[in-house]
Amino acid sequence: MNTSSTPLKFLAPGWFVLVMGLCGLALAWLRAAPLFGELAGAGALVLAGLAATVAVVLAVLSFIRWRRYPQAWAEDLKHPVRHVMVAAMPVSLILLATVGTALIGPDPLLGGLWALGSAWQFAVTVWVLGRWLRPGVSGPAFWAGVTPALFVPVVGNVVTGLAGPALGFGTWAQLQFGVGLFLWPVVLSLLVVRLAVSGIWPERLLPTTFITVAPPAVIGLDALQFGAPPIWAWMAWGIALFFLLWSATTVRRMLDQPFGLMFWGLSFPLAAFAALGLRLTAHASGSFQTMVLLSLALATLVIVWLILATVKGLREGSLLAPEPVASMQVAPAQS
Repeated sequence: MNTSSTPLKFLAPGWFVLVMGLCGLALAWLRAAPLFGELAGAGALVLAGLAATVAVVLAVLSFIRWRRYPQAWAEDLKHPVRHVMVAAMPVSLILLATVGTALIGPDPLLGGLWALGSAWQFAVTVWVLGRWLRPGVSGPAFWAGVTPALFVPVVGNVVTGLAGPALGFGTWAQLQFGVGLFLWPVVLSLLVVRLAVSGIWPERLLPTTFITVAPPAVIGLDALQFGAPPIWAWMAWGIALFFLLWSATTVRRMLDQPFGLMFWGLSFPLAAFAALGLRLTAHASGSFQTMVLLSLALATLVIVWLILATVKGLREGSLLAPEPVASMQVAPAQS
């Protein structure tokens, strides 16, 4: 079969990371409003509109794909890496509700969107971790699924704290935040063990290394949202900075790979890191503000590049096609 004639078959749930990245950048620019005024608000509004448009288009196309290629959807759910990206769908709903609340304030429609995304995200977390309890999931079969992408369904629960209190779901947001906060070091420990047992994840997945920046960045934002002392947010920012620099050591090898969907793994983490830094500028000196503005510029430039590269890839037909990572296997550790 000519795969170029059936691109919709390869529209995996991971494509919703585009919505996550655009929403994250919109939130970062909203945090920059005290520095840039109406310009920041206008930029955030454009990004929010683009994120909503992309979400609607992806939702419609995903429904058509599910109806037309149910086997492709089933394969996504069985894949050791792609299955975790199902969480990008509910996280996108939560982030869309968060951006909407930041722009127009609490609204029943946004509250419903947030509640749907929150419940869906919680269910996906249970489903993903439930796979670990199935017979036969051990050794290479288990470690194949331990990549930074695992943070999306597990620690995605902390995203609920960004708008939950404002929408009247403060208690549930705190409960779900606790789940993500608990599971963050669990997944991080698994990644360290995977590095020791099976080595680093495949080259095609190197961009997902930057996802390690997202959990501490969002947790820091949540801490401030829940009224915690700024020191907790500062510690979270420091941890996020470490993971940013740690991930940056893979950039040269990452850029040696053909552009693919996994490159969008850079988008939301960089935006969340910039957003936390901007939130902390009220408690910092001018030199820190300069660093934060550089992080906002970096996140913006990277996401613009991702958009342009994605448009080019779609036009050339190199994105909606089977990727080498789809057949990835992790070799067992040498004794």
